[in-house]
Amino acid sequence: MALMSIQPRPCTDPNCRGQHAPAERVALAVSLCGARGAQLTTLRRKILELLWESGRPTGAYELVEVLKSRDSRPVGPPTVYRALEFLMSQGLVSKIESRNAYVPRAHPERRHDCVFFICSNCGASVELEDKRLECLITEDAALVGFRPTRRVIEVEGVCARCIAAGAV
Repeated sequence: MALMSIQPRPCTDPNCRGQHAPAERVALAVSLCGARGAQLTTLRRKILELLWESGRPTGAYELVEVLKSRDSRPVGPPTVYRALEFLMSQGLVSKIESRNAYVPRAHPERRHDCVFFICSNCGASVELEDKRLECLITEDAALVGFRPTRRVIEVEGVCARCIAAGAV
């Protein structure tokens, strides 16, 4: 991806459904890491680009295989897992726990919790911010004296594209 010509722009639409160009999101990731003093290495950037290209939750070993087929030197699973940990720590990637797979965050410029809708037919995922759920979880946690450190909400079903194609 040619990042030099892409101007990173944070999304200001609170009702956005994550419909951004992957190159724009990668450019934003580069900009965010630079502003935070974090280093988005070539490998980390490649992994982020691969996740955007995939369009669905992608496992670490699948990333290893794609990297092996594209690059002349192989990359081992520990290296990919370290890169994914970095990308998650910067809010650039989320882990889909039920699939043990990773997806790029549509809005890495925002520190927020989100819901992932995962199609059981084609494997696609959609990220949606919902402040109401965040508030409800925070309130419920406070009622029982619990302090959440991480929230992952996944909903599995069938996406609109599969429904329209008659896949269900």
